[in-house]
Amino acid sequence: MTPKNNWRRAHFVLAAALCLAFTGCQVGPQYIRPDAALAPEFKEALPDNFKSVDGWKQAQPSDAQLKGDWWTLFVDSQLNALEAQIDPANQTLKQAEANLRAAGAAVSFSRASEAPTIGVAPGVGAVRDSNNQPYLNISGANNGEGDFVLPFDLNYEIDLWGRVRRTVAQSREEAQASAGDPETSRLSLHAELAVDYFDLRSADAQRKLLDDSVKAYQGALQLTEDRYNGRASPLSDVSQARTQLQAVQVQATDVDIQRAMYEHAIAVLIGKPPAVFNLPPAPNTIATPAIPAIPGMLPSQLVERRPDIASAERSMAAANEQIGIAKAAYYPTLSLSVVAGFAGTSALNWFSWPSSFFAVGPTLSQTLFDHGRRHATSDIALAQYDGTVAAYRQTTLTAFQQVEDNLNALHNLEIESRQQNDATASAQQSLDLFNTRFEDGVDNYLQVITWQTALLQNQRDEIEITGRRFDASVLLVKALGGGWNASQLPQ
Repeated sequence: MTPKNNWRRAHFVLAAALCLAFTGCQVGPQYIRPDAALAPEFKEALPDNFKSVDGWKQAQPSDAQLKGDWWTLFVDSQLNALEAQIDPANQTLKQAEANLRAAGAAVSFSRASEAPTIGVAPGVGAVRDSNNQPYLNISGANNGEGDFVLPFDLNYEIDLWGRVRRTVAQSREEAQASAGDPETSRLSLHAELAVDYFDLRSADAQRKLLDDSVKAYQGALQLTEDRYNGRASPLSDVSQARTQLQAVQVQATDVDIQRAMYEHAIAVLIGKPPAVFNLPPAPNTIATPAIPAIPGMLPSQLVERRPDIASAERSMAAANEQIGIAKAAYYPTLSLSVVAGFAGTSALNWFSWPSSFFAVGPTLSQTLFDHGRRHATSDIALAQYDGTVAAYRQTTLTAFQQVEDNLNALHNLEIESRQQNDATASAQQSLDLFNTRFEDGVDNYLQVITWQTALLQNQRDEIEITGRRFDASVLLVKALGGGWNASQLPQ
């Protein structure tokens, strides 16, 4: 082989060595997102006003897309005003956002390992030797010395096996996973406020109904007392009417307890002490509400939208990088160290060229025996990855369950609402009939009280079903990942 060929070969080997040294390979598995159980469509029947879609497409994460103010679907100005106060004031959300900032800083911390670390340690010192040291003949010579030192240290780990790169990637994936936490909290908090708000309005409706019933029962009590005084009714009618009135008054007080709890919960959600927050009563109508139409989607789209699913998926990716970090510990570590600076005997010659010094050299280290520590670390990383896979799949299954539960609730509550309307109408008809029979002296007052109680219970059931329909609508939006407002709905 000619000298020229030898030079070319040496040049190629040197270039390959430099390429390996400064880029390195990467040990450990490459991340591939595990599959999760998906169905082609949801099982439960859709409500009549639910907008469905056709077709199938592969899920692609889109949880980072701007979410709409979905609560505007309910066209309630008071609800809109309360929801607007959550983001700037809720402390749970502020905590999640602070954790997200910390995760972003952790990425910068890990990325710092990709560059050399440079330090400086200037020093000035002097040493004087004793004239009376044994075996030392000073003979009047200078028996001291001084140092003026300005050293610069450079240390750099050459990422041969991808440990540094995987550490940066792990921090990045963890930051992305953390980014889903504020979105999950935000979605949950807005949904919780909406549910509390509608429950409070249902309590207002219950209280109005009971107040109206108290007035009616007070009139009935007065009527029975007048009839008793006129010897047209027995004392038992008066006692029964009074008992019925008192029972309804007790129910009204109990509703007040529930309403206060909802109002306190709303106050805390918007960052206010309950003592300074008051929401004036505004009962929902007991008529069938205009539940907003919520756009439908496929199960694959649900995986795209839910921030908790996206967070679980990013946690899997981070755990996969940890496996590579653990595998890299089996291989040698190559570090480059450089020390350079100036060292002089006085301030006059400190920064002169003869006072300069430098030292450079690589260090290759390899652990020969650690009594199974690296093997255990690798096993931990593998087990943690398997755990994140299971958590991701469980989160996905739970999301599907929540959608199916609320689809079922909305569908059957529509039917139940119609059935309850019929039952209430029948109770009203029966009450009217027995009122007439009582006034005609055909039946005693017990029949009137019985059907008054039945009508009141059916009217309260109507209000409860209405509230449950609102709650189910909110929870379905939450289960689907939020993201709509009134202007985005299909017409």
